[in-house]
Amino acid sequence: MEQPMSDIKRLTEKIIKFRDERNWKQFHNPKDLALSLTLEAGEFMEHFQWKSEKEIEEYIKHNKEALGDELADVLYWVLLICYDLKIDPVKAMENKLKKNAIKYPINKAKGKHTKYNKL
Repeated sequence: MEQPMSDIKRLTEKIIKFRDERNWKQFHNPKDLALSLTLEAGEFMEHFQWKSEKEIEEYIKHNKEALGDELADVLYWVLLICYDLKIDPVKAMENKLKKNAIKYPINKAKGKHTKYNKL
């Protein structure tokens, strides 16, 4: 029996179909994909610019859809870049978590925001 497709794989396939139906791959190279990812992350950040902690808390309560749209744009580019560069995003995340577990051991890092080389 065939394993069900992962949500990430399913999303990636939808993204590729969306792109290919519009013949946009011709515009996609690693540099421009990275720029697009950064620009979308910047658009997400704009939602919080110049707001106090209290204003941010209130803003989040009333703007979940807009915030979700921006995060979806970021995820779109991450998954598209992974696909084009032949990087498995799940494996990449699992590998990074393993590396971070070594760099930030619980006994040294718990409750701290200190960078690993200063722990």
